[in-house]
Amino acid sequence: MSTDNVNHQGGAVDEEFTDPGVPADHRPRRADVDPKAANRAERQVAAMFGLSVLGTVIAIAAYVMSDVGGDNIAGVQNSTMLMGLGLFLAMIGIGTGAIHWAKTLMRDHDMVEERHELRSSDEARAGAVDNLKEGAKDSGIGVGRRGLLKGSLVTALAIAPLSVLVPAIGNLGGDWNVSKFRHTMWKQGVRLAKDPDGSLIKASDVTIGSVFHVIPDGLTELEHHQLEEKAKAVVLLIRMSPDDLNVQPGREDWSFDGIVAYSKICTHVGCPVALYEQQTHHLLCPCHQSTFDVANGAKVVFGPAKRALPQLPIAVDDEGYIIAKDDFNEPIGPSYWERLK
Repeated sequence: MSTDNVNHQGGAVDEEFTDPGVPADHRPRRADVDPKAANRAERQVAAMFGLSVLGTVIAIAAYVMSDVGGDNIAGVQNSTMLMGLGLFLAMIGIGTGAIHWAKTLMRDHDMVEERHELRSSDEARAGAVDNLKEGAKDSGIGVGRRGLLKGSLVTALAIAPLSVLVPAIGNLGGDWNVSKFRHTMWKQGVRLAKDPDGSLIKASDVTIGSVFHVIPDGLTELEHHQLEEKAKAVVLLIRMSPDDLNVQPGREDWSFDGIVAYSKICTHVGCPVALYEQQTHHLLCPCHQSTFDVANGAKVVFGPAKRALPQLPIAVDDEGYIIAKDDFNEPIGPSYWERLK
């Protein structure tokens, strides 16, 4: 077939396109020449899509039926393992099925698309539509020839997202109570203790540049249901030179001789903020690199976090131990809609 095109000098030049046909050394696949082999390949692909469906069912069942309450650590481990297995099967089934389908049943010879102007003629456009229909029929998409494949693929694709959506949506149920972040176990007079040994902290023991991971006194021996409360109460105790500390308005009595305490829970998604750079007085969250300036009220200086770390007001008692003056004056942890004050 010949078409006229314009060369770089503006003249017309004829270009001829021919269908190369099937190469002489082309070896047909068994499914191309043996109907039994084609049917067997079709069943194999459908089985892989069925495996994906099974994986989705396993993931959902593991989430819904597993006992993860109380101190059942084994239940949590089993649920996580089964959900992971289900997700793996759901994804690998679709992927391997699609690859096997393409390799065994779809068209296996060269196609040539002839050059044409930007807007083809009506006859060429109608021919393209016919070619697409023919290609779909030849690749096995047609309902008449490959109904099993189409049904199994649609089913697998339709329910595979449920393996992720059901656990995600389920976790937004009645247990999602943002008010639980409003208060922690800190209250007036509670002494600060090192985590995990529980030893009390005197102000005289905190040197400039030092950092302590701190919990309320008396939390070394906890029941399982108290672990969440401990996690909410963890703070970082840091001492810097009083000359470097820019006390925030209204917080003049929240620190002691350069010693400050801030929530350890990042206000982005709740990761533990634990990396302190003494020279810059920056705290870094290792998850998404949110950076907070301890010298200036732990305000955000870099990263996705949108608000400063909540500060725990502290003082020193008559015996020299560091104590909390009160709970945090704002919710700890990640920001969320309609934050409670």
